[in-house]
Amino acid sequence: MARGKTVRVPTAASLPNNLRIPSTTPILTKTLGRLSRQVLIDLVLEWLDDRNVQSFRPYLAQDEAEDRDDNDEASPYAAAKDIEEVRETYRELQDRKGGKREVVEQILDGDWRHGITLRQLAMVDLRYMEDHPASLRWTALELSRIVAEDGQDSSATRAADISACVPRIHAAMFLSNLQREVSSLVKAHYHLVRSKTLPLTFLRILVTDSPYQNSRSNPGTLVDSSRVLYVAFPDSCPYIYTSISSSTGPKANPRFATDTRTLQQIVRDAIPKALSQQQQRLTLKATSLTAKSLQALLALRGPGRSNAANGAFSIFADAALEGSPLDPRPSHTVTPEDFLQQQQQQQQETQKSNNQSSTENTVTTTRTNDFDDSSDSPAKKRRLAVHTRFGTAGMALSPLNAPLDRLDIRLLDPHHDTPATTPSSSHPTLSLTFSGADVIGGFRKLADLGILQPDRIPAWMTGEEAVSVAVVKGGRRVPKDG
Repeated sequence: MARGKTVRVPTAASLPNNLRIPSTTPILTKTLGRLSRQVLIDLVLEWLDDRNVQSFRPYLAQDEAEDRDDNDEASPYAAAKDIEEVRETYRELQDRKGGKREVVEQILDGDWRHGITLRQLAMVDLRYMEDHPASLRWTALELSRIVAEDGQDSSATRAADISACVPRIHAAMFLSNLQREVSSLVKAHYHLVRSKTLPLTFLRILVTDSPYQNSRSNPGTLVDSSRVLYVAFPDSCPYIYTSISSSTGPKANPRFATDTRTLQQIVRDAIPKALSQQQQRLTLKATSLTAKSLQALLALRGPGRSNAANGAFSIFADAALEGSPLDPRPSHTVTPEDFLQQQQQQQQETQKSNNQSSTENTVTTTRTNDFDDSSDSPAKKRRLAVHTRFGTAGMALSPLNAPLDRLDIRLLDPHHDTPATTPSSSHPTLSLTFSGADVIGGFRKLADLGILQPDRIPAWMTGEEAVSVAVVKGGRRVPKDG
């Protein structure tokens, strides 16, 4: 009996998990090749697990018999008879050495020659992100309640606006609400998964141009990394983290060309609406914090102390000292001099155990001898001043160190040689960008060496304000941009 002609009707539903991307799509080879050989094999064995095999069913001999293709005869990989034979193939690849190219070819040209599903592609991207934590840049956004226009809210509502706003998230309901908010503007695929290493829940969203566009006609849009938006939901926290990929991805069809950042912004604006409940409308507020490290975001905008105890106050939050700076009663806290001596002893022990190079040992010995002088030594006073301003921020030995890889500052103060004007935040007098593995730690080292004066360093350079983007006027950060 002849197969009837397939009729496709435009729909605003989300892209299904089982939508397959042709295995001949060139970018798939590069996407799978980003994973190491062992990680790629482990991921395939996860696809072939009894719980997942029906969702990620490989190409078998019975499929070849039902729907024979001329390309199957030319394929160097014979179709397996059953699922167990496919599993055995990858167990053999796991037990012997080799390159990952043969694993990629086994997947695309052999067992999944009929295509890779969107859910499989999402799992590959998330596995790569977990293995390479610094591959994306994350922005912390704060969830807050929308105040009524009349301003006559109850005391409980006003207290909730000030306190942490932690919504209850039900995965299925949240995705349904999010789909309802964006269905008329974009067509998207959603993949929600729990992080294996961090107290986070990741949401991967792939957006396409139009809800009525036929995705099969242009599969390149389904593997375009610039169309992917990641959202991380930390546990018991009034913040969320979003990431916009900086990759341009493959060139899309000019007929369907759309600004991918606009599409991602549409989805990001819909997230607080999807989290909102009746009589509890939420919005997202900027926190002026972006970083490549999710650990840094969790430390500075997470379920813990947030940004209330950084810089000089971090010695109390990290339990380096007992007591509280607000406690008027006498306490048994150690003096700053004793704390400094303890830190020096820990550094000396660490340096000896790590067997550092002779050059580093010479520098360390010289600096240590400076601090062994009398209490009036300038170097010791400077070291004490650094501890007073930075606390434990920027210290490699600190267990809660939250490194910032980038710090963008816009100065609004007019230059002395220019007429006195009132510059706007969009046209600053001077823009400064500091980048590195740990910017605050770099400032601390410069202060240790005497290049920066600890008593004149502003709070945004000591990590006390816990921001990576700031507008500064008169040496202070402008609150309205914070």
